[in-house]
Amino acid sequence: MLNKSNTSLFFVITGTVSFSFFLGVWLGKRRRNTTQKYQPIRVKDTVVEALIGNTPMVEIKSLSKETGCRILAKVEFVNPGGSVKDRVALEIIDEAVRCGKLKANGTIFEGTAGSTGISLALISRPKGFKCQIYMPNDQAKEKSDILERLGATVSRVPPVSIVDPQQFCNLAEAGAKTTEGGYFADQFENPANYLAHYRSTGPEIWEQTNGEIDAFVASSGTGGTIAGISVYLKEKNPKIKVYLVDPQGSSLYNRVKRGVLFTFHEKEGTKSRNQVDSITEGIGINRLTHNFLKANIDDAIRGTDLEAVNMSKYVLEKEGLFIGSSSATNLVGAVKVARQLGKGKTIVTIICDHGQRHISRFHNPSYLESKQLLPTEVISLNFIN
Repeated sequence: MLNKSNTSLFFVITGTVSFSFFLGVWLGKRRRNTTQKYQPIRVKDTVVEALIGNTPMVEIKSLSKETGCRILAKVEFVNPGGSVKDRVALEIIDEAVRCGKLKANGTIFEGTAGSTGISLALISRPKGFKCQIYMPNDQAKEKSDILERLGATVSRVPPVSIVDPQQFCNLAEAGAKTTEGGYFADQFENPANYLAHYRSTGPEIWEQTNGEIDAFVASSGTGGTIAGISVYLKEKNPKIKVYLVDPQGSSLYNRVKRGVLFTFHEKEGTKSRNQVDSITEGIGINRLTHNFLKANIDDAIRGTDLEAVNMSKYVLEKEGLFIGSSSATNLVGAVKVARQLGKGKTIVTIICDHGQRHISRFHNPSYLESKQLLPTEVISLNFIN
């Protein structure tokens, strides 16, 4: 028979055991639930390869609220090289090695506005390859600084037409041909560019949206991103609309709309640059690449430099997003498509890279003032025409 003290001890022990049991069950559930939230360990040849892809999809709520659509963005600056070009660089290198075009201790040559070169330099270094990069000297200086820190040899050259042997891509191709062990990455024409997005970015977008997507919007430089993603998404659902957003001075808008490569900004006597007459970098072009020709595009819209500048300021203030010029152009395009399609649609675009590699130009008040492109007040989206 239990006395009073034994009875108290019994309830203390019973209560402690019960509490420990239920605490253990709860913690076990927490552990199981927590474990399920994390991805399995990625095993690749190098750490940098393991970090490429599977980037987050986020809703830009300030844009969604203003448009009445759901504006989603694939955040590619979380790749280890800081841009969407990591996917392309890895595919190009792996394919070249598989085909025997890139040998051990070889040198990769590439012509780039900066981001692809950075990705190539970062990924190739632990694999034992060297990088020789040619880039136009009107691109942000910080890009070539990064390239040099990554061990690449960088040549900044005047921006000239693609028909000129001194054009940056032509110089890279010539260098590869005259260098033992040289390999020309050729991102503009290399199908590995398109395949990188068909095999990874497109499937990720489809999975992250559960297939609930009405439109995809992107700008184009090499054409690989919009081509690979558009083809994949339309294979999954032909009703998905794909829109090109093209910066001023680029001819791709008229190619999609009218079947001809021409833009008013490019007519004789009006250009201020030898390339696309825009302060945006890495997008816009006045020739058709093999990658772009693979794209399945429904329509095209224009984006201006001032709209891109204002958009970069808008999402910085509203979302804390510090983005580059191509990313800003993509968001401008997403808003224009949302207005065109009407409320209730889900629209996906790409945030290509971070604003840190655009400090000396796109985010430089003095430079913007010289181009009469200082941002205005961005309380709403009234800055988008």
